Amino acid sequence: MEPSIAIAAPAARVADFVELTKPRITFMVVVSAAAGFYLAAPGSLDLYRSIRLINVVLATGLVAAGASCLNQVIERDTDRAMERTRERPLPAGRLDPAAALVFGLALAVLGSISLWLTANPLTAVLGILTLLLYVGIYTPLKRVSSLCTIIGAVPGALPPVMGWTAATGSLSVEAWALFGILFFWQMPHFLAIAWLYRDDYRRGGQPMLPVVDPAGGSTSRQIVLYGLALLPTSLLPAVVGLAGPAYFAGALVLGLAFLGVGLYTAWTRTTASARLLLRVSVVYLPALLGLMALDKVSL
Repeated sequence: MEPSIAIAAPAARVADFVELTKPRITFMVVVSAAAGFYLAAPGSLDLYRSIRLINVVLATGLVAAGASCLNQVIERDTDRAMERTRERPLPAGRLDPAAALVFGLALAVLGSISLWLTANPLTAVLGILTLLLYVGIYTPLKRVSSLCTIIGAVPGALPPVMGWTAATGSLSVEAWALFGILFFWQMPHFLAIAWLYRDDYRRGGQPMLPVVDPAGGSTSRQIVLYGLALLPTSLLPAVVGLAGPAYFAGALVLGLAFLGVGLYTAWTRTTASARLLLRVSVVYLPALLGLMALDKVSL
């Protein structure tokens, strides 16, 4: 049963609609899309490419924000059962689900059209695919199987590919290298979150891996295996000529450090080590992308 909708001041309602877009996640999406565009663009960014980049970033952000809104509309009952999410605008009853649905659809449609017009059809199709995978498959699968994490990592890894196709109009091995980095990075990141909030996920009826694996054996193995897969994948930009030797060396150091924390987490299986892994993961990705941008090799 839906909670009664509280009457809020206009400023508070605006803040609630902004919260629906999950600003931190949306910010990471647009940063990775911007990185993909910059890495694909030959040479430095001139005025035309800079304007194109801004348009693509804004459009990608709209699609990501719309996906987050629609995700929360679908999961409002689950969110109400979890301590971490029960104060979100929909489960707390501060916004009408119908209004949130319209808002999310409007953002997603506007972002998709903008990608088509300001980038190209391929980028728009990738944006729509990202939306459908996140909202149509990942979100409902969270109530069914721990495999949802793997499925959810696919739309999470597409934004830098969208940035790449927006700049070039085509897919290439370099774009797939960026996809692989984001995909493998997300798994230890998500598993650390799931470990920290496993009791909450259990209350919400979401069988994340740490919920169905209370001893942590399978979770630990996956953290290590994905960390091992990430290490050589993170070196691919230098191998395929997208980045130079400085990036290769830096990526190797960052990857070994990330893997080391993953091994430590797998060995100790504590809340403290999972929190450490989460913190390291949110430092690792921007550091890696920044290093790649600094040592970019013009294509």
